[in-house]
Amino acid sequence: MNKAELKDFLDTKVIQYNNPKFIESDPIQIPHKYNKKEDIEIAGFLTATIAWGNRKSIINNANRLMELLDNSPFDFVMNHQVTDLEKLQPFVHRTFNGNDCTQFIKSLQHIYSNYNGLEAIFAKHTETNSLQNSISNFKSVFFEIEHIQRTQKHISDPLKNSAAKRINMFLRWMVRYDNAGVDFGIWKSISPSLLSCPLDVHSGNVARKLGLLKRKQNDAKALLELDTALRKLDANDPVKYDFALFGLGVFEGF
Repeated sequence: MNKAELKDFLDTKVIQYNNPKFIESDPIQIPHKYNKKEDIEIAGFLTATIAWGNRKSIINNANRLMELLDNSPFDFVMNHQVTDLEKLQPFVHRTFNGNDCTQFIKSLQHIYSNYNGLEAIFAKHTETNSLQNSISNFKSVFFEIEHIQRTQKHISDPLKNSAAKRINMFLRWMVRYDNAGVDFGIWKSISPSLLSCPLDVHSGNVARKLGLLKRKQNDAKALLELDTALRKLDANDPVKYDFALFGLGVFEGF
């Protein structure tokens, strides 16, 4: 395929997958349960944090986590007592456990109390074509309070060569507005043109087959390569192609 044919092919796949039906089997359904901005942000962030492994398991455990937060994540974060955190102890998803969960609640409270929320932090340190510096800065702020060392592994740092798939997915949810009711687009202070594709094994493999990516590892260098290719197809909304790459990989076995 030449560039024009590739763009037409991927644009068609975006239309096929970027629609409300996508929500039914995707973890993005969790923040879609809420209407308040802060509830959507926190539910989305916590869900994206545990979004690795089996999708059904991710969704089930994210629902369980929302129940533990009394289905009012922002209120729980801001107003919990120490005793309220005890019920989080049994929670586990893969290597993310109750101690990690408790740390995340404390760090989120710190961010909403002292930094005006998640959006305000991610909107700082943006570059002309990337949010990867913002993600690294976010991790520093998130763990500037007293914390358990082990919990740091649950937030990736792109400046340490991570593709930061889960945070990039969360940012897509918050920043990108798609007219189709999938991505929220509730963060108006960040341009969708700065977003990076949530690079995982599926999107990476499809991108390589389509000639969008040559690097074999799914790391920060590969992400930059893929971002550069996708921005040539649509500079204003490059991560819409995440729907195409993911759909081709997961639903079509491309």
